[in-house]
Amino acid sequence: MKKELFNIIFLGVIVFVVAWLYWPKEETVGLREPIGYKSYILALSWQPAFCEGKPNKPECRSQHKLRYDASNFSLHGLWPQPRDNVYCGVSKDIVETDKRGRWNELPKLEIQGRLRKELARRMPGYRSNLHRHEWYKHGTCMTDDPQRYFEVSIDIIDEINKTLLRDLFAQNIGKEITATQIIKAMEHGFGKGAGKRITISCKRDGKRSIINEIRLSYGHKIGVGIIQEFAEDLRTSPKLPIGCKRGIVDPVGLQ
Repeated sequence: MKKELFNIIFLGVIVFVVAWLYWPKEETVGLREPIGYKSYILALSWQPAFCEGKPNKPECRSQHKLRYDASNFSLHGLWPQPRDNVYCGVSKDIVETDKRGRWNELPKLEIQGRLRKELARRMPGYRSNLHRHEWYKHGTCMTDDPQRYFEVSIDIIDEINKTLLRDLFAQNIGKEITATQIIKAMEHGFGKGAGKRITISCKRDGKRSIINEIRLSYGHKIGVGIIQEFAEDLRTSPKLPIGCKRGIVDPVGLQ
Protein backbone atom coordinates (compact mmCIF):
# COMPACT_ATOMS: atom_id res chain seq x y z
CA MET A 1 0.00 0.00 0.00
CA LYS A 2 2.81 2.39 0.95
CA LYS A 3 4.68 1.49 -2.22
CA GLU A 4 1.60 2.22 -4.38
CA LEU A 5 1.07 5.57 -2.61
CA PHE A 6 4.73 6.46 -3.15
CA ASN A 7 4.42 5.61 -6.87
CA ILE A 8 1.31 7.80 -7.22
CA ILE A 9 3.00 10.76 -5.50
CA PHE A 10 6.18 10.28 -7.55
CA LEU A 11 4.16 10.18 -10.78
CA GLY A 12 2.28 13.33 -9.74
CA VAL A 13 5.54 15.17 -9.13
CA ILE A 14 6.85 14.15 -12.57
CA VAL A 15 3.65 15.36 -14.27
CA PHE A 16 3.83 18.67 -12.40
CA VAL A 17 7.48 19.28 -13.33
CA VAL A 18 6.90 18.45 -17.02
CA ALA A 19 3.81 20.70 -17.14
CA TRP A 20 5.74 23.56 -15.52
CA LEU A 21 8.62 23.24 -17.96
CA TYR A 22 6.44 23.26 -21.07
CA TRP A 23 3.60 25.53 -19.97
CA PRO A 24 3.52 28.67 -22.19
CA LYS A 25 5.20 31.55 -20.37
CA GLU A 26 3.70 35.03 -20.40
CA GLU A 27 5.80 37.15 -22.73
CA THR A 28 6.03 40.78 -21.68
CA VAL A 29 9.19 42.09 -23.29
CA GLY A 30 9.27 40.55 -26.74
CA LEU A 31 12.34 42.46 -27.92
CA ARG A 32 15.81 41.04 -28.14
CA GLU A 33 18.91 42.75 -26.85
CA PRO A 34 21.48 43.14 -29.66
CA ILE A 35 25.18 42.50 -29.06
CA GLY A 36 26.76 45.62 -27.62
CA TYR A 37 23.30 46.82 -26.63
CA LYS A 38 23.11 49.83 -24.30
CA SER A 39 19.79 51.60 -24.74
CA TYR A 40 17.34 52.99 -27.27
CA ILE A 41 16.79 56.40 -28.82
CA LEU A 42 13.19 57.39 -29.38
CA ALA A 43 13.01 60.07 -32.08
CA LEU A 44 9.92 62.28 -31.94
CA SER A 45 9.24 64.62 -34.84
CA TRP A 46 7.41 67.93 -34.79
CA GLN A 47 5.81 67.37 -38.18
CA PRO A 48 5.03 70.97 -39.22
CA ALA A 49 8.75 71.79 -38.84
CA PHE A 50 9.73 68.73 -40.87
CA CYS A 51 7.34 69.78 -43.62
CA GLU A 52 8.90 73.24 -43.92
CA GLY A 53 11.81 71.55 -45.68
CA LYS A 54 9.85 68.74 -47.39
CA PRO A 55 6.59 70.39 -48.58
CA ASN A 56 6.15 67.99 -51.50
CA LYS A 57 6.12 64.84 -49.36
CA PRO A 58 2.67 63.18 -49.43
CA GLU A 59 2.31 63.53 -45.66
CA CYS A 60 3.11 67.24 -45.93
CA ARG A 61 0.82 68.03 -48.85
CA SER A 62 -2.11 66.54 -46.92
CA GLN A 63 -1.33 68.02 -43.50
CA HIS A 64 -3.93 70.35 -41.94
CA LYS A 65 -4.50 72.04 -38.59
CA LEU A 66 -6.92 69.42 -37.27
CA ARG A 67 -4.76 66.41 -38.05
CA TYR A 68 -3.12 64.54 -35.17
CA ASP A 69 0.42 65.54 -36.09
CA ALA A 70 -0.39 69.25 -36.11
CA SER A 71 -0.43 69.35 -32.30
CA ASN A 72 1.15 66.07 -31.16
CA PHE A 73 4.60 64.55 -31.48
CA SER A 74 4.92 62.17 -34.42
CA LEU A 75 6.89 58.95 -34.51
CA HIS A 76 10.16 59.12 -36.40
CA GLY A 77 11.76 55.97 -35.06
CA LEU A 78 12.93 53.76 -32.22
CA TRP A 79 16.63 52.95 -32.54
CA PRO A 80 18.73 50.46 -30.57
CA GLN A 81 22.05 51.81 -29.36
CA PRO A 82 24.92 52.01 -30.02
CA ARG A 83 24.06 53.49 -33.40
CA ASP A 84 25.84 50.77 -35.42
CA ASN A 85 23.09 48.30 -34.45
CA VAL A 86 21.42 48.49 -37.87
CA TYR A 87 20.21 46.15 -40.65
CA CYS A 88 20.33 42.97 -38.56
CA GLY A 89 19.95 39.93 -40.82
CA VAL A 90 18.90 42.12 -43.77
CA SER A 91 20.00 41.24 -47.29
CA LYS A 92 22.48 43.45 -49.15
CA ASP A 93 19.85 44.24 -51.79
CA ILE A 94 17.45 45.59 -49.17
CA VAL A 95 20.21 47.59 -47.47
CA GLU A 96 21.23 49.14 -50.79
CA THR A 97 17.63 49.95 -51.71
CA ASP A 98 17.04 51.55 -48.32
CA LYS A 99 20.22 53.62 -48.39
CA ARG A 100 19.22 54.98 -51.78
CA GLY A 101 15.96 56.21 -50.26
CA ARG A 102 13.81 53.98 -52.50
CA TRP A 103 11.55 53.02 -49.62
CA ASN A 104 8.58 52.24 -51.86
CA GLU A 105 10.63 49.38 -53.33
CA LEU A 106 11.34 47.79 -49.95
CA PRO A 107 9.34 44.59 -49.22
CA LYS A 108 5.94 45.25 -47.67
CA LEU A 109 5.47 44.53 -43.98
CA GLU A 110 2.84 42.27 -42.46
CA ILE A 111 1.00 44.68 -40.17
CA GLN A 112 -2.61 44.08 -39.08
CA GLY A 113 -5.29 46.52 -40.21
CA ARG A 114 -5.96 48.15 -36.85
CA LEU A 115 -2.27 48.65 -36.06
CA ARG A 116 -1.68 49.93 -39.58
CA LYS A 117 -4.28 52.66 -39.03
CA GLU A 118 -2.82 53.59 -35.64
CA LEU A 119 0.68 53.70 -37.11
CA ALA A 120 -0.37 55.85 -40.07
CA ARG A 121 -1.88 58.36 -37.62
CA ARG A 122 1.16 58.57 -35.37
CA MET A 123 3.76 58.27 -38.11
CA PRO A 124 2.75 60.64 -40.94
CA GLY A 125 5.79 59.42 -42.89
CA TYR A 126 3.93 56.13 -43.30
CA ARG A 127 2.58 57.72 -46.49
CA SER A 128 6.17 57.80 -47.79
CA ASN A 129 6.95 54.28 -46.48
CA LEU A 130 9.02 55.58 -43.57
CA HIS A 131 7.81 52.56 -41.58
CA ARG A 132 9.56 50.19 -44.01
CA HIS A 133 12.81 52.12 -43.67
CA GLU A 134 12.59 52.17 -39.86
CA TRP A 135 11.86 48.44 -39.69
CA TYR A 136 14.65 47.23 -41.98
CA LYS A 137 17.26 49.61 -40.58
CA HIS A 138 16.40 49.56 -36.86
CA GLY A 139 13.52 47.24 -36.02
CA THR A 140 15.27 44.12 -37.29
CA CYS A 141 17.86 44.58 -34.52
CA MET A 142 15.15 44.50 -31.85
CA THR A 143 12.69 41.75 -32.75
CA ASP A 144 11.69 39.34 -35.50
CA ASP A 145 8.18 40.79 -35.69
CA PRO A 146 7.45 44.23 -37.23
CA GLN A 147 4.01 44.13 -35.62
CA ARG A 148 5.58 43.98 -32.17
CA TYR A 149 8.17 46.65 -32.99
CA PHE A 150 5.51 49.18 -33.97
CA GLU A 151 3.21 48.24 -31.08
CA VAL A 152 5.99 49.18 -28.68
CA SER A 153 6.79 52.38 -30.59
CA ILE A 154 3.14 53.46 -30.51
CA ASP A 155 2.78 52.66 -26.81
CA ILE A 156 5.74 54.88 -25.94
CA ILE A 157 4.80 57.86 -28.12
CA ASP A 158 1.29 57.73 -26.68
CA GLU A 159 2.80 58.01 -23.20
CA ILE A 160 4.81 61.05 -24.29
CA ASN A 161 1.77 62.72 -25.84
CA LYS A 162 -0.10 62.50 -22.52
CA THR A 163 2.48 64.64 -20.73
CA LEU A 164 3.25 68.28 -20.08
CA LEU A 165 5.95 68.08 -22.75
CA ARG A 166 3.35 67.69 -25.47
CA ASP A 167 1.17 70.35 -23.83
CA LEU A 168 4.11 72.77 -23.82
CA PHE A 169 4.43 72.42 -27.58
CA ALA A 170 0.70 72.40 -28.34
CA GLN A 171 0.08 75.53 -26.27
CA ASN A 172 2.95 77.47 -27.82
CA ILE A 173 2.46 76.87 -31.52
CA GLY A 174 3.95 79.79 -33.40
CA LYS A 175 5.95 80.90 -30.35
CA GLU A 176 9.50 80.35 -29.16
CA ILE A 177 10.20 78.00 -26.25
CA THR A 178 13.47 77.30 -24.46
CA ALA A 179 15.43 74.21 -23.50
CA THR A 180 14.82 75.14 -19.86
CA GLN A 181 11.06 74.94 -20.41
CA ILE A 182 11.40 71.59 -22.18
CA ILE A 183 13.58 70.14 -19.41
CA LYS A 184 11.11 71.33 -16.78
CA ALA A 185 8.22 69.70 -18.67
CA MET A 186 10.15 66.43 -18.96
CA GLU A 187 10.93 66.34 -15.26
CA HIS A 188 7.34 67.20 -14.37
CA GLY A 189 6.17 64.17 -16.33
CA PHE A 190 8.95 61.67 -15.60
CA GLY A 191 10.82 62.87 -12.52
CA LYS A 192 14.13 64.52 -11.68
CA GLY A 193 16.88 63.60 -14.11
CA ALA A 194 14.58 62.92 -17.07
CA GLY A 195 15.51 66.29 -18.58
CA LYS A 196 19.09 65.11 -19.00
CA ARG A 197 17.96 62.26 -21.26
CA ILE A 198 16.81 64.39 -24.20
CA THR A 199 18.35 66.13 -27.19
CA ILE A 200 16.55 69.03 -28.85
CA SER A 201 17.08 69.33 -32.60
CA CYS A 202 16.47 72.63 -34.41
CA LYS A 203 16.87 73.71 -38.02
CA ARG A 204 17.02 77.04 -39.78
CA ASP A 205 14.00 78.21 -41.74
CA GLY A 206 14.91 81.60 -43.16
CA LYS A 207 15.52 83.84 -40.18
CA ARG A 208 13.78 81.45 -37.82
CA SER A 209 15.14 78.56 -35.77
CA ILE A 210 12.43 75.92 -35.47
CA ILE A 211 12.35 72.77 -33.33
CA ASN A 212 12.01 69.78 -35.60
CA GLU A 213 12.75 66.83 -33.29
CA ILE A 214 13.13 65.67 -29.70
CA ARG A 215 15.22 62.54 -29.02
CA LEU A 216 14.93 60.59 -25.80
CA SER A 217 17.40 58.13 -24.32
CA TYR A 218 15.56 55.06 -23.05
CA GLY A 219 17.00 51.97 -21.40
CA HIS A 220 16.77 48.21 -21.56
CA LYS A 221 13.42 47.53 -19.90
CA ILE A 222 11.50 48.45 -23.03
CA GLY A 223 8.78 46.05 -24.16
CA VAL A 224 5.09 45.37 -24.66
CA GLY A 225 3.11 45.54 -21.44
CA ILE A 226 5.67 47.32 -19.25
CA ILE A 227 5.15 50.98 -20.14
CA GLN A 228 4.55 51.68 -16.43
CA GLU A 229 8.33 51.35 -15.98
CA PHE A 230 9.00 53.99 -18.62
CA ALA A 231 9.59 56.91 -16.23
CA GLU A 232 11.92 55.00 -13.91
CA ASP A 233 13.97 53.62 -16.78
CA LEU A 234 14.12 56.96 -18.58
CA ARG A 235 15.73 58.62 -15.55
CA THR A 236 18.53 56.03 -15.41
CA SER A 237 19.27 55.85 -19.15
CA PRO A 238 22.43 57.29 -20.76
CA LYS A 239 22.49 61.08 -20.72
CA LEU A 240 22.29 63.07 -23.94
CA PRO A 241 23.59 66.54 -24.92
CA ILE A 242 20.75 69.06 -24.74
CA GLY A 243 21.22 70.33 -28.30
CA CYS A 244 19.74 73.67 -29.30
CA LYS A 245 18.83 76.08 -26.51
CA ARG A 246 15.64 77.56 -27.97
CA GLY A 247 13.41 77.37 -31.01
CA ILE A 248 9.98 78.11 -32.44
CA VAL A 249 7.15 75.56 -32.33
CA ASP A 250 6.19 75.64 -36.00
CA PRO A 251 2.52 75.76 -37.06
CA VAL A 252 1.08 73.85 -40.00
CA GLY A 253 1.80 75.31 -43.43
CA LEU A 254 4.76 77.09 -44.98
CA GLN A 255 5.77 80.16 -42.99
